[in-house]
Amino acid sequence: MGAVIRPEEWQDGAPEATGRAARVGPDTWIMVAAVVAPLAAAVALIPGRGHLDSGDNALILVVVIVAVASTGRRLAAAVAALVSALSFDFFLTRPYGSFRITRRADLITELLLLVVGLAVGELAARGRHHRQVAGEGRQQLAQLHSVTELAASGQDTGLVVAAATRELSTLLGLRDCRFSGHDPGGLTARITPSGDVTVGSELWSTDDLGLPTRQVDLPVRSGGWRLGHFVLTPTPGRPVSHDSLLVAVALADQVGAALAAEDASLVPPDGGPHPGGRVGDRSSSV
Repeated sequence: MGAVIRPEEWQDGAPEATGRAARVGPDTWIMVAAVVAPLAAAVALIPGRGHLDSGDNALILVVVIVAVASTGRRLAAAVAALVSALSFDFFLTRPYGSFRITRRADLITELLLLVVGLAVGELAARGRHHRQVAGEGRQQLAQLHSVTELAASGQDTGLVVAAATRELSTLLGLRDCRFSGHDPGGLTARITPSGDVTVGSELWSTDDLGLPTRQVDLPVRSGGWRLGHFVLTPTPGRPVSHDSLLVAVALADQVGAALAAEDASLVPPDGGPHPGGRVGDRSSSV
């Protein structure tokens, strides 16, 4: 276990500096590189500017832009493109040390440098987004498979519920998640079977706002009946995609299938006596 830092130990400034350094994330360093790398490359080209064509210098700067854009950060790529264009103008075009451009060819090269940099940054950002979506899809599939396998192999329903609780917490970024065999009551926010979130009778957009209120009801269903509820405590403001909500519904349905399989007294709502048993909410039809 690491050492515990007492409040008085912060007075020497060292832990405080370490804390600030730890808070500097990769995005900050990428933005620093987007500014410094083009400047450094342009300065490094100064000794050869009388021997290299301006187009060659621009291509070298394009390589720097592509390197920054490969991180997938659109803003960083745009900054790198802008700094590269200005550095090309200031260090590598006549008159040197000035932002004036006297040759039309140099002006066109600078504009192309900026346009190419912006285009490469946009493509890289889209590629990064698609990779993230694909990665999230694989993770969601693995989460659903883990619970489905437990339910299909006839494991104890307690294990299935516990596994689904863990996966729901990870999937939706919840602060807390618990299962209840009874209607929790008083919850106006609910995840519908179609993966929508409603608050009362109104639809709620989770892509930007995240899950609403302090607690959200996710019904557990099987055979047309509600067999229980997952009570979700969301992280405020954390966006949740519609695909994630659909996976959450599927996880809850797997729990419902396991509960129904364990209790053979469940009767479909289109016939037979009222279903009873240990799950208190079974009298509610979906």
